[in-house]
Amino acid sequence: MARLKPLAGQGKGSIAAILPGAGTAAQDAQSDAPYLTQSFVSAGLKQNKDFTVRSAQGSAATQVSDARQAIAKGAAVLIVDPVDPGAGVQIEAFAQQHGVQVVDYDQLVPGGTRSYYVGFDNVKAGALMAKGLTDCVTAWGVQKPEVIVMKDDPSDSSAASVAQGSSSVLDPLFASGTYTEVAALPGTPVAGTALTEFEQAFAQHDNVNAALIPDDASAGPIVRYLRDQGVKPKTFPTTGQDASLVGLQNILTGYQCGTVYKPAYLEAQAAAALAVYLRAGQQPPPALTNGTMQDTGEGKAVPAVLLTPEWVTASNLGSTVVADKSVPAAQLCAGQYASACTAAGIHG
Repeated sequence: MARLKPLAGQGKGSIAAILPGAGTAAQDAQSDAPYLTQSFVSAGLKQNKDFTVRSAQGSAATQVSDARQAIAKGAAVLIVDPVDPGAGVQIEAFAQQHGVQVVDYDQLVPGGTRSYYVGFDNVKAGALMAKGLTDCVTAWGVQKPEVIVMKDDPSDSSAASVAQGSSSVLDPLFASGTYTEVAALPGTPVAGTALTEFEQAFAQHDNVNAALIPDDASAGPIVRYLRDQGVKPKTFPTTGQDASLVGLQNILTGYQCGTVYKPAYLEAQAAAALAVYLRAGQQPPPALTNGTMQDTGEGKAVPAVLLTPEWVTASNLGSTVVADKSVPAAQLCAGQYASACTAAGIHG
């Protein structure tokens, strides 16, 4: 980021990061905000003068108001992680009317009018998840895999991309008969429904012995349910995404194969770098804008900074999530998880 300091004195106006805050499916502003602030400062920008970072505390109305206030105070670039698609569309329409460029952060706004998107390659994330499941099936000696395939919230712009990636790995196995897809669950925006969907599918298929689960939040209750059903460790492979504390602990104890890890600090650095170029009135270099993201609402490709996610298992958890301090080792290894951490070479 320090190499961008020559750009800090160029251009006019400020950069405003408009984050959703708690209570949304998007990333928690408490983790993103410090990373964004650090990135801007490292690039030579001054807080409250050259940039601001705002949290809407889960309110779409607050987020729209925050964006309008930032523009009224001279913001030239907005970084927007929307509370919901409707808020994103409102913000981007208002920004376009006032000649302000927008960078969609982490969540692409369907039908929006942003200039760029910054996020992780979710097709790759889905492929990593499915490949992790197949590796786990082999390592755990699961015979004749009969798989429940679950999808994420269909209102989440990344869900289709994740499903595309996982299908590229699993569909050939289903087609050849190597694996059997016993149920394909569509996903729902209603919190907690994933467990209900899984329970119904589990009850209907006596031989089910694996599940592709799209995120750690859904996997957590499902793992608890499997334990209640008497399922033993390293016998029923499941997956996840987001490297949550619960997901990582389920990995350590042999109930989840792995999780897709998306380092938030890398995403923040990429968004900050892109915004610095836009504020300076310069074209971002091709090495930064390295891909496109499809806007299904508009049916067009959006220039994007696509970052590479990682598949985290017990074998590399210490060198990735713990080393990055994404989850404190003391918290991860507390109580009943101490021995599992020791076995994985992690010391709380």
